[in-house]
Amino acid sequence: MQALIENNLGDITIADRVFQYLVGVETTNCFGVVGMAFRNKAGDIVKLIVKDSVDKGVLVKLNPENKLEIELHIIVEYGVNIPAITKSIINRVRYFIETTTGFKVENVLVVVDSVRTN
Repeated sequence: MQALIENNLGDITIADRVFQYLVGVETTNCFGVVGMAFRNKAGDIVKLIVKDSVDKGVLVKLNPENKLEIELHIIVEYGVNIPAITKSIINRVRYFIETTTGFKVENVLVVVDSVRTN
């Protein structure tokens, strides 16, 4: 996926990795989020992704209406209110991406893959 912005000065292409990184950074800055989750190819092992690889737990698609669809896989801290955290993440990611890139966000799906205990 590559997003294209056309204006009178020319065309700007934004790679999907840019969107993934921006979403990952904003997500890991949310309260209660330990990190991003990444599953192996078999889909059965969840690994905690450190902050320098935040884009690994993020999938971003550009739909035909030129709107973004975002899927996040996260690991949260034990004892936090999961519905409150996911709602906060959805709102923060949507606002951040729309104000930073100018692209509208159609949908944000947050998947809590694991809970970290001390």
